Amino acid sequence: MTATADVASRLTGFVGALRSHGVRVGTGETVDAARAAAALGFADRELLREGLAATLLHTAGQRPVFDAVFDLYFPRAVGAPGAEPGDREDLRERLAAALAADDAALLGRLAAEAVDGLGGYGSSPASDGWSSYQTLDRLRPQTLLARVRDDVRARGGGDGFADRLLEDEIRRRIETFRRMVAAEARRRVAERRGRDEIARRAVAPSPDRVDFLFAGRDQLAELRRTVQPLARKLATRLAARRRRASRGTVDLRRTLRGSLSTGGVPMRPVLRRRRPARPELVLLCDVSGSVSGFSDFTMLLVQALHDQFARVRVFAFVNRVDEVTRLLVHGAADPGGLGARIRSEATLTGWHGSSDYGVALGEFAERYADAVGPRTTVFVLGDARTNGTDPNLPAVRRLAGRARRVYWLNPEQRSHWGTGDSAAPAYAEVAEMHECRTARQLSALVGRLLPV
Repeated sequence: MTATADVASRLTGFVGALRSHGVRVGTGETVDAARAAAALGFADRELLREGLAATLLHTAGQRPVFDAVFDLYFPRAVGAPGAEPGDREDLRERLAAALAADDAALLGRLAAEAVDGLGGYGSSPASDGWSSYQTLDRLRPQTLLARVRDDVRARGGGDGFADRLLEDEIRRRIETFRRMVAAEARRRVAERRGRDEIARRAVAPSPDRVDFLFAGRDQLAELRRTVQPLARKLATRLAARRRRASRGTVDLRRTLRGSLSTGGVPMRPVLRRRRPARPELVLLCDVSGSVSGFSDFTMLLVQALHDQFARVRVFAFVNRVDEVTRLLVHGAADPGGLGARIRSEATLTGWHGSSDYGVALGEFAERYADAVGPRTTVFVLGDARTNGTDPNLPAVRRLAGRARRVYWLNPEQRSHWGTGDSAAPAYAEVAEMHECRTARQLSALVGRLLPV
């Protein structure tokens, strides 16, 4: 294979890997990326990275996926490091010095050396694989913080306030090194198993494609930062739908009467104008366990859209239900603390702490029946796992009878509905249930299901 053909194959593989992670890359953008690569060359890897990012990416949120895939298709090095790895303590000493100096090039070389010396596993002479987790577990760079802080302080001094900023900076450098180790381990594995497979399986998805039930704290924090941009996009979509809906349907009688002037040909259809009142929205959210991240994100999103509705009321429950609308109003200022504030200020549990959909739904139907009327659309958020208790379907039927529509958004994948203590199939007979596992699915559903 010629060098040109190898570059073309590598670039198309790179674009394909980005597409598999949900990054929309068209043919024109791929051609632009090829032209950028030809103009920039491959001598300066970071310059190439920025050039390809400029031609292929649409949002800043796609950058982490881009960088991880780029490191596989355009690696810093090939094969093992040239030098023999030192022992663990020697590596830690050199790593501390590199962190104190903030030497990115040296940190990259040490990451490669650490993976080669500490991250290999398997029984063959050439290691069967490399693990970033094993490397970091043996090297423990986080325990170097105090040593690096003292080293930097000895060089530059500083007061107490500067020391706190310094510790944050050192943590950032350590996190950068951890990412370098992860990228190096992926690169080494990709050389053995193939770039395409590792790019598909070992690169973390973008936040909007992360499963709510398995999202970590950092991923949920990243998701919360996307609430306002996503709300603006959905608000524009809802406003357009409302304008289309307000045009109304054809008034046949008036259209035929008007066609008399054109010989019976209805040249100008007359529309029956609608005067729709803004709908009302009610959210009923399970905030227990792993479902809480999904509920928190959805509550914040709907609160950001509140101007699109006549009224929005939000209720949270575990095995008791309480209105939390007042907490959502102030939640935009501190979205990360919303869940803790709800659990500390609202009455969500009775004599036990496990979720009980039957009791919570029954209490809602009795205490808050006035919240639901013929203009109200109700969204129930939860996995429908009842812990073996009565699902209380009559309460859901009463709710469906009073409301305009009832939708149930379930963060579990559909294949798990009805397994174990899941009452999802029973609830789905009463309320329209949708799988909603990621922020991408949620935005699509909200844009389609929210009333206008």
